[in-house]
Amino acid sequence: MKLLKEFKDFDYEILKEDTLADGRPGKLFVKGVIQRADTLNQNGRIYPKDVLLREVENYKKVVIERRAMGELDHADDPVVNLKNVSHLISDIWVEGNVVLGKIEILPTPMGNIARSLIESNVKLGISSRALGSVRSHGDADVVQDDLHLICWDLVSEPSTPGAFMMREAKEVDPGILQKIFSKSDRVDRAVNEILGIKKGQV
Repeated sequence: MKLLKEFKDFDYEILKEDTLADGRPGKLFVKGVIQRADTLNQNGRIYPKDVLLREVENYKKVVIERRAMGELDHADDPVVNLKNVSHLISDIWVEGNVVLGKIEILPTPMGNIARSLIESNVKLGISSRALGSVRSHGDADVVQDDLHLICWDLVSEPSTPGAFMMREAKEVDPGILQKIFSKSDRVDRAVNEILGIKKGQV
């Protein structure tokens, strides 16, 4: 099992809430495409639609419980580090082959940096972090059925074209899944698989 990281340009819409009564800025949200299915990405990988839809459906529980946190910059660890958290996915949904998300920028140290960058019109990328394996098929690596989405991080756009087009992924112990996903998460995942969540049911 490998730690899979995927970079994507993040074309987002900025949504701001009004300034609070005490003068503090209101919440800042960004909304846009965060992942694509059945499409060769910059890392040479393809995420089959049925696998990605299943993972989005499983991830919705994390979103509802306000645990869908991500970091500013990409970590080399499958565990989300709280001191680097900058945002929270507050909604996630699928339209056709694209996964869209509404992201709340949090008032954490890293969230404040992300907010400053966004408000300064700095272009950010978005990058998924997941555990799983791939199988080569022609010029692409096809992500397999053992995929487990962890989070989406806000990252800088590479200045050199292809800078993020690496095909390698970090090997990790499959036992890490027990540390990342709670017992409740694993039970929900098993129930979803038993119920047979298939293409188009999200």
